[in-house]
Amino acid sequence: MTPPRTPNRFPEDPHGPPRRRAGGGAGRSGGGDSHHGPAGQEFSGPILGGDVPIPSSRQARRRARRAAKRRRSLPERLLRGVIILLALLLVVVGIGYGYFRYEWAQVHTQPCPECAAVVGGQPYNVLVIGSDTRQGETAAQAQQFGSASNAAGQRSDTIKIVHVDPAAGTASTLSIPRDTFVTLSGMPKGTQVSTVNKINAAFNGGADSLVTTIQNTFGIPISHWISINFFGLMDAVNALGGISMDVPQPVRDYGDCNGNGVYSSCSGLNLPTTGCQTLNGAQALSLSRSRHFEYLVNGSWQSDGSGDLGRIQRQNLVIEAVVDKAKSTYNPIRAASFIASMTHDVEMDSGMSASALLALATRYHAFSGSALTNYLLPTSGGYYAPYGEDIEVVDQPQAAQTIASFLGTAPQQASTPPLDATGQPIPAPAASVPGSAVSGSTTASVAGAAAASGSTTAPVAGASAGVLEPMRGPAAANVAAASGSGQVGVPTVPAFDPKPC
Repeated sequence: MTPPRTPNRFPEDPHGPPRRRAGGGAGRSGGGDSHHGPAGQEFSGPILGGDVPIPSSRQARRRARRAAKRRRSLPERLLRGVIILLALLLVVVGIGYGYFRYEWAQVHTQPCPECAAVVGGQPYNVLVIGSDTRQGETAAQAQQFGSASNAAGQRSDTIKIVHVDPAAGTASTLSIPRDTFVTLSGMPKGTQVSTVNKINAAFNGGADSLVTTIQNTFGIPISHWISINFFGLMDAVNALGGISMDVPQPVRDYGDCNGNGVYSSCSGLNLPTTGCQTLNGAQALSLSRSRHFEYLVNGSWQSDGSGDLGRIQRQNLVIEAVVDKAKSTYNPIRAASFIASMTHDVEMDSGMSASALLALATRYHAFSGSALTNYLLPTSGGYYAPYGEDIEVVDQPQAAQTIASFLGTAPQQASTPPLDATGQPIPAPAASVPGSAVSGSTTASVAGAAAASGSTTAPVAGASAGVLEPMRGPAAANVAAASGSGQVGVPTVPAFDPKPC
């Protein structure tokens, strides 16, 4: 039988000092020869001198790291920190962009065969449609916005064209009143919508019909379109944490909403507190939709009397506030989150890619809302007897000059000009390039004629007497003041309107 192996032991040198044992000379209970000292240190024994500690592998690594850290210079440490930070940012941005791409895939798109091609680096136009569709709304939203039963189909509640100039880094908008009287183009069969109609009816045939109608009526080429419903604006504002608006006087929306003699708050707008304040998504939407806008003066509610034109003005102010808030809180993750927040409430042409939209947001992240020039197509109130409806009739030559100023060049030839109050085409005059002497003189003469008559209604070719109604109230004063200043189609902002702050 083989005897058990015992560890090699060296005899103690009788002439040298006694060997130290772990724990100050006291061995472990049981009298074994332990060579472990305090804190787990191992002693080398007599071969290495008796008292030299042999560090554990973990302690060795720790000491090596500390030594390397002492040897590393300050610039090296800073570079190491920057690299780590960049790596973390790339991971976070990658996750954010991946989330955005996932959300983007949920957006419903449609082809736009009539859209004009975008030439690299050249200006292009994007049609922004505020849809009044009630599809997918909750019971509470139906009570606030109206249900599909009283707003069947869809109309373009808001029609804005955004002119983007990538080379100059500028952008401007042109608003077309939704009741503008035109000949609809590109309407699909089966829509049962008369082609002699208000321009907002074109959207009942789809966005492509509205694109075609705008191009054929006003000669404005459209390269992309985006449709946003009621909930999209709310989600966008809420994603930004609200927008800041200065309310100079208490305001509300109150009128005969359905034309049945019953007065109520049509859009739900009610801002009783004055001063700079944060509006949430629902409040911003109600301000944008208000068509019976009233403001409180000395305890008495006053109507602004501008109807849809004043509503367009307030929409521009809300957009300005949204741009300012997006600018002040900009970062790539916030941009992706902002766009992703609207994906379920947005529809667009299939040519608008996710990367292109993010690149646009990145390029214009420093763009100020106050730098956004807002044009309004000049129109006058009219009445179309065959339909028994109020309409907006395009004013010429102001409209042609406004479009030329908006585009920075003369518009294309219109194949179906807008209609007057009798349904006859209004031929557009030759619009001069903005800044020319002809442009200025035409504007001045029209403005002078309007001021002399006390109305902003310009002579309209083919209009019968008594059909056109002059614009009254603050809306008329705004347009007249803008025309007198030489800025065609850029109305001034009334003092009682809430403004970005």
